[in-house]
Amino acid sequence: MRTRYTAYVFGLEDYLLQTWHPDTRPSALNLADDLTGNLATKWLGLQVKHFEQYDENHATVEFIARYKIAGKAERLYEISQFVKIKQQWLYVDGIHTL
Repeated sequence: MRTRYTAYVFGLEDYLLQTWHPDTRPSALNLADDLTGNLATKWLGLQVKHFEQYDENHATVEFIARYKIAGKAERLYEISQFVKIKQQWLYVDGIHTL
């Protein structure tokens, strides 16, 4: 989860797509558009609230990511599902809360 957050901070779209489960992965994220201009996202921090590994290959991560867009503070509160395939944890999807 922390590496995916860092990838968002630095606009590392390739890494995000590589760590996304192929069944739910979008074709593109267009993060370059998100790093420049008046509406650029400025990531402020990540707080992992809870991690639970259900078995060897399934886990959830509850987190809050704080950011600003156009100077307005926002936060993303999500419970993310991950699955391990070939020794790599892949993001499947998330439930946004708050």
